[in-house]
Amino acid sequence: MKQNTFELIKTFLLNNAAILLLYLALLFPALYLITVYDKLEVHLIFNRLVGSVFVNAFFYYITYLGDGFAALIIVLFICLFHLRKGLYAALTYTFASLFSQYLKRFVYADVDRPMMVFQKQPDLPLQLVEGVDNHFHNSFPSGHATQAFALFICLAFASNNKLLKLLFFLLATLTAFSRVYISQHWLNDIVAGSLIGMGFSTLLYFFFYQHPGLKYLNRPLFSKKQKNESTA
Repeated sequence: MKQNTFELIKTFLLNNAAILLLYLALLFPALYLITVYDKLEVHLIFNRLVGSVFVNAFFYYITYLGDGFAALIIVLFICLFHLRKGLYAALTYTFASLFSQYLKRFVYADVDRPMMVFQKQPDLPLQLVEGVDNHFHNSFPSGHATQAFALFICLAFASNNKLLKLLFFLLATLTAFSRVYISQHWLNDIVAGSLIGMGFSTLLYFFFYQHPGLKYLNRPLFSKKQKNESTA
């Protein structure tokens, strides 16, 4: 059993080395900024990027990939072709979201969002993206960042295609960063959300892909066998 677990971990690390290294390459500089500088100062650094109509529109729309409705559509689509991957994505998303919401609503309920804080700093005006309905409270951690990383990173882990792995990682990262770009969250909010999403993606990966009893899920949602049984 120990050998099997060791081999699974080794295979997991080898197959996902690129995205894990990319994540660490982004995580450590972000942690440095969070640790060394005030969060208002860090937010203003990224807020200077706001202005281009094209870039504003890009982040305005990509942030919706962290919404529950988008996740539902993606998970259902995955299930149509591969039930095991779809259920893995669904449970990862659900558990990560519930944990994030618990922290947001009960543990860190007093943490305000950038819009609320900067309203009290008239000498530090924010550049805002037109059309965004900025919220004021329940900032930490970012639910969208949590959900984007939970959904797309588990899809990356489950994929055997290197380009798809990178694409899923890019979607998770851009969706998370969009929350800072449109001033819905602080940098530390999206870092925490990404860690939660990565954590649940990793934990549930080892459950779904180590458990031998789940191999029967390696099929489309509506397989021929199911159709035959339903018409018998």
